[in-house]
Amino acid sequence: MNLSLKSRVTWSFIIANLVVWALSIIVFHYLNGLNHDIEKISNKSNRVSLLTDEIRISAVSLIKYQRRILTNTPSPQQIDKIINLCESFTSQLHTLDSLYRDPDVKRVIGQMLAYVDSLKIDLSKGTLYQRGGAGSAKIGELADKILDAFSEFQDIQYGESVEKDQQIKSIINETKRHMMIVLIIGFLSTIILALVVPGKIALPFKKIKDAIRELQDCNFDVSIYYSQDDEIGEIAREMNKMIHSFKVFEELRADRISVENRKFDALANMIRKPILVANAAGNLIYMNNKMYSILQVQSEDIIGKEMADTMIPSNIIEAYDLAIKRRSKIENSEIIIPARHEEEESSESAERPEDGEDTQTELVEKVPENIYEGYANVIPIRGKESSLDYYLMVLSTEVFT
Repeated sequence: MNLSLKSRVTWSFIIANLVVWALSIIVFHYLNGLNHDIEKISNKSNRVSLLTDEIRISAVSLIKYQRRILTNTPSPQQIDKIINLCESFTSQLHTLDSLYRDPDVKRVIGQMLAYVDSLKIDLSKGTLYQRGGAGSAKIGELADKILDAFSEFQDIQYGESVEKDQQIKSIINETKRHMMIVLIIGFLSTIILALVVPGKIALPFKKIKDAIRELQDCNFDVSIYYSQDDEIGEIAREMNKMIHSFKVFEELRADRISVENRKFDALANMIRKPILVANAAGNLIYMNNKMYSILQVQSEDIIGKEMADTMIPSNIIEAYDLAIKRRSKIENSEIIIPARHEEEESSESAERPEDGEDTQTELVEKVPENIYEGYANVIPIRGKESSLDYYLMVLSTEVFT
């Protein structure tokens, strides 16, 4: 599926936002679950603690009244108060029993309920009004059993409190682990998006940039390959058309320059006078056959090189330097091209005569001669800038008038 650059950027932004929203929702879910679990455990613990305190108060009050009726003759008001206390105690135990699922806790609560019901039944008997009877002893025994069962319940509750703390720690650690996994996955997803999406968007621009650099180096054998049908693809196609046009133009220009060079070379050789052409940097770019014959050099020795580094005579260099400096015509500058000469030493040994006389070595030197003596006229061919100027030098044995 081909998407435009705008669509790709839009979808990248949407995907990035969806990832952020998904991470936020997941993290919020875990935090909310953690808060819910801790709140649930805390609420249950608070209710159990509140009921335990109420049961403790009821148990202490029950023992207090039980001792009173055992030490003194009970009155009907005291018996009614203990019975009401037992009913309240029973209601509290039923509520506490609904909060637990542990069989040990239910067993202890069931024992306390049984003891409280037995105590309530015994309190309803009339034998309690007789001091020292069997009913009083049984009430004391039931009160002690209630107290023992409550103590056992507190021990179990302490163990559950420790277990509750461990459970909370376990929930927190599990939530941290899940959140860490989610954050790592989100971080890796973000890195993948950061690596893939910008690369997909920036790669075509890099291809276009590389093609432009090749064009700057005058390399027209380059093209941009991009198959997507979007804004960048349209730019790539137009760039390829432009590069093809440049290539065709460069070929035509090279052919035209070659033709003009051949024409110039033919005309320069028809003139029968020595001709040199240099650019604004002082580098020789052309000499006709007459000049090659006078200087007795090869084209690879001087063409494209600075005149000071070649065998060009100094008076030709001075004339060119003056013309380049002034950017004007130089007329009738005296030119002398000396002939090449070498000192040769030759020694000839003759046969010694019988009288013992030796012959001497003779040194033969060639007398230097000038190959060419005449005048130079330098004609500037100006371009749009001084660096594009060319300077044509024509040598003549006659003074130009």
